[in-house]
Amino acid sequence: MPTSMQASTAAAQGALARASAHLVLYGRAWCHLCEEMRAALEPLAAAAGARLDVIDVDSDPELQARYDELVPVLLCDGIELCHYHLDEARVRATLGLGPDAPSVAPTPPGGA
Repeated sequence: MPTSMQASTAAAQGALARASAHLVLYGRAWCHLCEEMRAALEPLAAAAGARLDVIDVDSDPELQARYDELVPVLLCDGIELCHYHLDEARVRATLGLGPDAPSVAPTPPGGA
């Protein structure tokens, strides 16, 4: 059975892994699925302290050839997590987020 010190060390290592996670969302400007995935992903990335880069596949012929019909495509540290629609459960598991972490951006006071 792990000691409390081992458990806290494991938790600290998990937090460090999440904070160092690098998410890359490949999409394009006129893609509504890309915008939906980005909007759903941003609060998860923020909750985990993960870095999120959004890259337009149309900016690079190699990216366009690779991801053209698959966008949006989400990678974490070079591993594809999902495409077309956000696999929230897989993203949460990859980032070490529990069910209490935010899944949508909070609404500001006054509903603005």
